[in-house]
Amino acid sequence: MKNDVFSPSLGDTSGKVNLQELNESQYEAVTTTEGPVLVIAGAGSGKTRTLVYRVAHLVEQGVAPESILLLTFTRKSSQEMLWRAGRLLNENCNRVVGGTFHGVANMLLRRYGAQIGFGSSFTIIDRADAEGIINLLKSSLGLGKKDKRFPSRRAVINMISGSINKSIALADLIQEQYAHLAEHLEDILILCKHFHDFKYDHGLMDYDDLLVNWKRLLAEAPEVRRAISERFSHIMVDEYQDTNLIQADIIRLAADTHDNVMVVGDDSQSIYSFRGADFYNIMRFPKVFADTRIIKLEENYRSTQPILSFTNEIISNAAEKYTKTLFTKREGEQRPMVYAGTDERDEAAFVVETIRKLLARDIAPQDIAVLFRSSYHSYKLELELAAAGLDYEKRGGLKLTESAHMKDMLAFMRVLVNPQDTLSWNRILLQLEHVGPTTAQKISATIAAAADPFQTLAAYPAGKSWKDAYARLTRLFADLLAESRSPAALYEIVLAYYLPNFERLYSDDFPKRRKDIDQLKSIMDGYEDLQSFIDDTTLDPPEEEAASGKGVSRLVLTTIHSAKGLEFEAVFVIGLSEGRFPHASAVFGEQWEEERRLLYVASTRAKKYLYLTYPRQLMTPDRQFHRVGMSPFLNELSRGLYERIAERSRKDSDFFSYRATAVEQPEPVRKARSKKQELADFSLACRVSHPFFGNGTVVKISTGRSLDVMFDRHGLKTLHLDYAKLTII
Repeated sequence: MKNDVFSPSLGDTSGKVNLQELNESQYEAVTTTEGPVLVIAGAGSGKTRTLVYRVAHLVEQGVAPESILLLTFTRKSSQEMLWRAGRLLNENCNRVVGGTFHGVANMLLRRYGAQIGFGSSFTIIDRADAEGIINLLKSSLGLGKKDKRFPSRRAVINMISGSINKSIALADLIQEQYAHLAEHLEDILILCKHFHDFKYDHGLMDYDDLLVNWKRLLAEAPEVRRAISERFSHIMVDEYQDTNLIQADIIRLAADTHDNVMVVGDDSQSIYSFRGADFYNIMRFPKVFADTRIIKLEENYRSTQPILSFTNEIISNAAEKYTKTLFTKREGEQRPMVYAGTDERDEAAFVVETIRKLLARDIAPQDIAVLFRSSYHSYKLELELAAAGLDYEKRGGLKLTESAHMKDMLAFMRVLVNPQDTLSWNRILLQLEHVGPTTAQKISATIAAAADPFQTLAAYPAGKSWKDAYARLTRLFADLLAESRSPAALYEIVLAYYLPNFERLYSDDFPKRRKDIDQLKSIMDGYEDLQSFIDDTTLDPPEEEAASGKGVSRLVLTTIHSAKGLEFEAVFVIGLSEGRFPHASAVFGEQWEEERRLLYVASTRAKKYLYLTYPRQLMTPDRQFHRVGMSPFLNELSRGLYERIAERSRKDSDFFSYRATAVEQPEPVRKARSKKQELADFSLACRVSHPFFGNGTVVKISTGRSLDVMFDRHGLKTLHLDYAKLTII
């Protein structure tokens, strides 16, 4: 059985934790076991090592393993940490509770959920399931049939999830971020209420519900809050900078009877606001927990000092931060290198040429990564790599259990643990020939409302055209329920039933899809009970295996967001041009600062070689070419921290034979400014020009050195004078 209490297989490894292996700051973090502790862990500073040693140290000091709660953002992280802690000490670390916020919420809600009106057999749904429910409700409520501008199911889920994760009212979120949909506000709110009621009535919870209901449990059931707080006398949270407001509240409530909370994170790596992460959680922690001890991990074990000096200055310009200076004992003198291509094709050609030289220096392909802000920024590079015959892996794609055929198989398992799951019943019934959506919904509703759903399924009067197929379905469930079976045995029975439907529904490519279904069996073999399997595949779905990628060494292409937590010998950060990085919509304030942190995260992935590139010419959405300069985040750095590559050497024998110079590439042509711009220089209705947005008209002048400009081609933008580089026409 797999669950959120990870149990490594250790054998006899009983020993004593050797704290002398830690540096001074790590030692302080590990041995400060009472009271609130905030560990500011710089990139590559050994935060995982610190957490591992602290778990082992707590157990060694006599803290009951069951009383330790370790919260991480992936189950894999907690599994690895607890395994390592067990290797340091002994198998008592088996009993430490480790997992994700969602995984622990699931565990506690199944035990205590009755206190807030939930049974223990609820089903967890993923995003695709949630969108399916919204579509079903839109249809039944008659929304969007006549008005094509009504938001899509994906947009509606984005709104609902955004309001929950950012802890703001849905109506306020729509007014702030979806003003163009304000005319549909009333209908969206009605749809949201029906969505909430549908999930509750059918025993369903989505990812957001798990957190919301865990917080409700702690806030609304004092006896449960006390029981949970007393059970977990020591709480540790990894990647605290990525938590949202609900998660921060959960930690405060869970520590109700004590303040033994250690959170570890790096404010400089807070880059997930689009998911609801709140940068200010880590900044306000010392105010939430009085007498917090702040410990900084600044010794870096990943990068050379020239790279760290470069990244230190990137983040030193941040408006709000915990000041820290990363240093290292690693040897290396090569400074980061900046290359300005004439256009995106030249930029890509430089990257490919340099990759060839790195490979010739025996750097493995998988130790070379190209990072970019948005996925489409790598298009030109992918063409160049293909032309050069260089194989690469672009990170991302579907999880294994998100594909349609896998959802079909899982639907059978899901109704076995929750017969009220109409979404899964609907999916099962739609596999039958001659059964349409209306009939499937009618049968699903009848089954879910019955005291004995499976008996009701068998007794339902089938239509003449689908009578035989329906009889086969009822026999399937009779077989599944006939006796207690393992998940793997249930798989075999369902597969025998499903295969004819599968080959008919996916006739174009069912042999390829069959490999996924076979992979499902190997996953189910590791489970003793069906509920744990269903929970795990929803909360932590396995990755889809590449058809031919096993054991193949490839270059890595990835967005910066996906690269967080990874490290490579050589890193290229491309597209660092004005108007692209930072993104054109991030004009000032919190968005601007998060873009700065994004560059910091990208640059700190590099161990030895760091290349930063940008094109000096970009095509705008209206298909016009504009000259652009380097990102303002690079432009504000001291020139001695990096080398400008002015000319690429054509000598194959000369490694990294670039002529470096401190001379800047020409800036885009603008009218000269003799002094710092002030708001007084502008007036309402005056015409201005922006290097990316083009020409526009000032429509509002605000305090704080910002003004609103209505651009001819790009609409309304709020700009800050310190960054906008406006020219009065």
